[in-house]
Amino acid sequence: MTDDDRPDPLASPSLIVLTLARQAEARLNAALAPLDLTVSRFGMLGHIAAVPGISFSDLARMAGITVQSAHAAVRALVGAGLVRDNTARAGSASAIEITPEGARLLEAAKVALREVDEELFGPDADPIRRRVAETIRAVFALEP
Repeated sequence: MTDDDRPDPLASPSLIVLTLARQAEARLNAALAPLDLTVSRFGMLGHIAAVPGISFSDLARMAGITVQSAHAAVRALVGAGLVRDNTARAGSASAIEITPEGARLLEAAKVALREVDEELFGPDADPIRRRVAETIRAVFALEP
């Protein structure tokens, strides 16, 4: 195989999607920073709000992390007053839920997310990025 026969890595859809994802994550992290949130913490709050009483195992599965990492993340969120862990005692099933402060922060984070989506993929964004957003929604059957 000659150099001319090899695919151009810059034309790789996988690399392009990863690059776009990193750009979106960096922009969203910047938008969330004034709220003292990261994309990861925003996601954890979203999962907890979506499934009141969620267990650590289910939270870890939804977030794509280990149960130990879910425990650490929840401890940090509890310490910040954003969630509560209604575990009756060690060894019993957990019932993690969002606090009113966590719900308020989650709503503010959703506003920041909409602003980033608008900037990166909205009507005034680059037409190719708009097409990417439309394609992603179609692939995952999401409503705009």
